[in-house]
Amino acid sequence: MAAELFPTKKLVPAASVQQYQQQNLNNNNTSITSCNWQGLYPTIRERNSVMFNNEMMADVHFVVGPPGGTQRVPGHKYVLAVGSSVFHAMFYGELAEDQDEIRIPDVEPPSFLAMLKYIYCDEIDLCADTVLATLYAAKKYIVPHLARACVNFLETSLSAKNACVLLSQSCLFEEPDLTQRCWEVIDAQAELALRSEGFCDIDVQTLESILRRETLNAKEMVVFEAALNWAEAECQRQDLPPTIENKRLVLGKAIYLIRIPAMALEDFANGAAQSGVLTLNETNDIFLWYTAANKPDLLFCTKPRKGLSPQRCHRFQSCAYRSNQWRYRGRCDSIQFAVDKRVFIAGFGLYGSSCGSAEYNAKIELKRQGVPMAQRIIKYFSDGSSSTFPVSFEYPVQIEPDTFYTASVVLDGNELSYFGQEGMTEVQCGKVTFQFQCSSDSTNGTGVQGGQIPELIFYA
Repeated sequence: MAAELFPTKKLVPAASVQQYQQQNLNNNNTSITSCNWQGLYPTIRERNSVMFNNEMMADVHFVVGPPGGTQRVPGHKYVLAVGSSVFHAMFYGELAEDQDEIRIPDVEPPSFLAMLKYIYCDEIDLCADTVLATLYAAKKYIVPHLARACVNFLETSLSAKNACVLLSQSCLFEEPDLTQRCWEVIDAQAELALRSEGFCDIDVQTLESILRRETLNAKEMVVFEAALNWAEAECQRQDLPPTIENKRLVLGKAIYLIRIPAMALEDFANGAAQSGVLTLNETNDIFLWYTAANKPDLLFCTKPRKGLSPQRCHRFQSCAYRSNQWRYRGRCDSIQFAVDKRVFIAGFGLYGSSCGSAEYNAKIELKRQGVPMAQRIIKYFSDGSSSTFPVSFEYPVQIEPDTFYTASVVLDGNELSYFGQEGMTEVQCGKVTFQFQCSSDSTNGTGVQGGQIPELIFYA
């Protein structure tokens, strides 16, 4: 099953063409010319909207879609030429041809109609199922404002589930900004992206570009498993039985982009070595590379990926401890934060015991508008210093700009802890600005000015 690319989302216009046409107007209404329908609509935009997908005064027709799935769409050359330089050249240019019917087999009918709706009505109506095909149509007919709206829609809908597919499409459509946004998501949430259904739908060139990526934030065993999943899907696309031999065949040289020698020895021995995808010589050489002083030459890259370096947003200017503070007793410490650009929260930096070394159990949680996005129960050890100690979620969590999120922690351990003071409402971390405000979930005294959760650990 193909992955669902985006959550359903529409840019809904204030008034729709359907409303115009329901007022005694329809495509087959031959008596419309005998009434003063123009007087019903005060603006040229509204009068043009009546013409959208309307046979009245149509002087060209399009047969849109592949054979077996075509739709005949009426058009008006003047309106189309005003909205697209391609249509202008087609109808009024030096090489214009006088055709009453034009076939367009490479554009889907709903996407062609979405483009025409923008040209006729100045309305943008996008949805997840057709936005990529609409972008293709807008690029083909050079309708730049609609193309930009499609790209903005895709960027807003971007997540680990669809980032790999969108990476492939953004390269095809030559949209470098969208490509960069895709890489940011893939790098930071690499394991989620590689395990998504959409990863199996990408072309081999995109697969190779991802496998080459130095900044993938993923274990190499996850990369290996994802490549095998892609290979199985590719076998199906090529009508090949998904045997081990065929998986190796469709992977081709891409197999050597997986940094198998950079795996933990246990992962290699229990996973890649027993997968059957490697030849016996390759398996033996990699084992020797792990264990022998005289290491053999390998076709695989042996260096681990660099991954991403986490950044830390520290919201206090100082910390302290007192003989009767800070106590936990199972209560929740929370703070709300917002950012001005998309980031990925990997975890929190927490204070530890002010009375010597101690171990803590921490329940960490991240919520958006009261809805949990991630939570984890984890142990960490503090050495008695005033340093912060990192605790991480299972996967980095995507944080959208200009929305407040709630970071919470419930600690169980040594009763007395360090705590932060002189908190800041706004902190600049590189190119990202964090804003903080108090949370109603906080029942243990943490707020903007002081308390716990001194650091947010993130990728940008």
